[in-house]
Amino acid sequence: MKEILKLQYAIIDIGSNTMRLVIYEKQSGGFYKEIENTKVVARLRNYLVNGVLSEEGIEVLLQTLFQFQESTRFHKLHHVLCVATATIRQAENQEEIKKLVEGQTDFTLRVLSEYEEARYGYLAVMNSTSFSEGITVDIGGGSTEVTYFRNREILEYYSFPFGALSLKQQFIQDDIPTTEELDEIRRYLWYQFRTLPWLIDKKLPLIAIGGSARNMAKIHQNLICYPIAGLHLYKMKEDDIKNVKDELKQLSFIDLQKLEGLAKDRADTIIPAVEVFHMLVNVIEASAFVLSKKGLREGVFYEELTKDLGISYYPNVVEESLHLLSYEYELDMEFVIQLIKQGTLICKQLEGAGLISMSAKDWGIFHQAAKVFNIGKYIDEEASRLHTFYLLANKTIDGMMHKDRVRLALIASYKSKMLFKQHLALFEGWFDKSEQKKIRLLGAVLQFSAALNIRQRSLVETIYITESKEGLTFRILCEESALAEKVQAEKQKKQLERVLKTNINLVFELKC
Repeated sequence: MKEILKLQYAIIDIGSNTMRLVIYEKQSGGFYKEIENTKVVARLRNYLVNGVLSEEGIEVLLQTLFQFQESTRFHKLHHVLCVATATIRQAENQEEIKKLVEGQTDFTLRVLSEYEEARYGYLAVMNSTSFSEGITVDIGGGSTEVTYFRNREILEYYSFPFGALSLKQQFIQDDIPTTEELDEIRRYLWYQFRTLPWLIDKKLPLIAIGGSARNMAKIHQNLICYPIAGLHLYKMKEDDIKNVKDELKQLSFIDLQKLEGLAKDRADTIIPAVEVFHMLVNVIEASAFVLSKKGLREGVFYEELTKDLGISYYPNVVEESLHLLSYEYELDMEFVIQLIKQGTLICKQLEGAGLISMSAKDWGIFHQAAKVFNIGKYIDEEASRLHTFYLLANKTIDGMMHKDRVRLALIASYKSKMLFKQHLALFEGWFDKSEQKKIRLLGAVLQFSAALNIRQRSLVETIYITESKEGLTFRILCEESALAEKVQAEKQKKQLERVLKTNINLVFELKC
C-alpha cells in the first residue's frame, strides 16, 4: 500500500462546470508524469435550484464518478483525492451528497471551503511560477477566487459568489449577450471588485488560473500566430484582452463553437469570463496578465508532495524545473559542472579586461543555460542544436516566462551566428541588439567551454586571458596532455572571436 501511495496519485476535481480526473505516476527521476486526464462537462451548477442540488444533478455527479472509478480501479489506485468546490459547497444538501458518494463509490468527498479553494490556487502559482508578489484569480463555474501574496506568502483572499457559468445564468438570456447585458455584467463586476480595497490600483501582475483563462490565452495565441507552444506563463497586456473581446463579439454562437482555441463547451461562458479578466485588470491596474496552467488540482497535488518536507512550495521553481529536465534527458552533471567552471573563468577574465559586462541576471541565465546545454543530443546527436532549440523553446519550464525560455533556448543551442539568426527570425521584436549580443556571447562561451571538455575528463585547471595588439591570448593550464581538447577548441574559438570582434590565440600548458 505504501509503495502504491509513493508511485501514483489521483485527483478528482468536482467543479461547477466540469468534473475532471487526473492521474499522476512517479517516474524514475523522482518527478511525476500525468498519465490520464479525463474531463466531463457535467455543469452541476445548472442543477442547483433554490440552494439544493437536484436529484438529477446528484445522478449526473454519481454517474460521472462511476466513470472515473473504472479508471482508478483499472490502475489499482488506493489514494484518490476527491474534492468539490462552489456548487457542492453552496448546496444545502451537501451532507446527503457526501454520504451518497461515500456509500456508492470508492471515493470520500471533501468539500473545500472558500479559503481552501483560494489557497490551493495560490499554492499552484507558488510552485509553478517565480512571482514574489501578485494577485491570483481563478474563475470557476460558480465562484471566483482571488488572493494577494507578497514575498510569496498569502496575505489576503476572497471568494466572490459568481463564476463564468453563474454570470451567464444571471445576466444572459440567450447564447450570446446583448450590449445591454454586457453593460450590466460590467457594472456588477466593477462594484464587486471594488469592495476589496486590497485589489484597487495594486499595479501588480494578475496571474489567472482555470479553464476560462486557458481558453482566452489559446484564442489570443491563435489570433497573433504565436511562434511557440505552451500556455503556462503566457503573458498578455490589457490591449490583448481587448482584442480577444473584439474578436468574440463579432462572432455568432455557431462561429464561437468553431473558434480555434476555444473549447466548444465554453462557447456560452467565455464572453462573461473575459469580462471578469478585463475588469479585474483595470481595477488592479495590472502590470501584466499572466496565465498559470497549474490550478486547483495541481495545488492539491503539490500539498501532497511537499507536506512531508515541511514546506508549502519549492523555494526556487526554475532550478527545480531545470533539475528535473536534466534528469529526464540524462544530462551528465559532471560535464555541466565543468561547463560552468570553465565558462565562469572565461567570463570573469573577459569582464576583468573590460571587454564584457555581466549583470547578476546574466550570471543566472548563464548557469541555467549550462545546465541544459545541447540537451537535444538526447534525441539525435547530428541535429542536436536544432533539437535543443525546439525542445527548450516549446517545453513548459515552470517559473520561466516565455521570453526567458526562448533566450535560454538560443543560448543552449548556440552553434553559429547563421543558426542563431535562423532561430531568431520567428521572434521579431523580442530581443534588442544588446540582448542579442549577450545571447551570442554566452552561447559562444558555452560552446567553447564544451570543446575544452570534449573527452569529459575535466583536464582544465584554470584559464588566464591577456590582451595585446594582436588580440587575446587564452592561456589554458591542464592537468595532463589535452591534444583532443586543443583541436576542438581551435575549431570553436571562431564563434567567440566573432562576438568579441578580435583574434584569439590559444596556448595549452601542462600544470607544473
